[in-house]
Amino acid sequence: MRILIVDDEFQNRMLLEKYLAKYGECDFAANGQEAVEVFEFGMEEGAPYDLVCMDIMMPIMDGQSALEHLRSIEDKHRRPGRKETVVFMVSALDTEEHVVKAFFRGGCTDYLTKPVTQAKLIQKLKDYKLIPD
Repeated sequence: MRILIVDDEFQNRMLLEKYLAKYGECDFAANGQEAVEVFEFGMEEGAPYDLVCMDIMMPIMDGQSALEHLRSIEDKHRRPGRKETVVFMVSALDTEEHVVKAFFRGGCTDYLTKPVTQAKLIQKLKDYKLIPD
């Protein structure tokens, strides 16, 4: 599984890598703009990401804007039989407004509230069939 971890906080990226590294190759981006560039490169090279874990509040480009770009890139590079990338928005913001925006404006797959626990993250991976039960 190819995983892209996007967060402006180094510690958060390292924590998610600790939880996810045994399930696949982890790449990193420190803001939304970097995430868009890395994601598009993966699509162009024929090595798309299976999972993106993305913070909402970041400098340069926030997670909501980046997610819209990711979905647009997927549409541009759509291959027959290829399903949408699973995108977990990860944020300390758990207000209804932020959750609704993440799902309906951006098209995220699911939403995780910080601090993310390993058990919660692993359960989400199982829910979306990224790892076996």
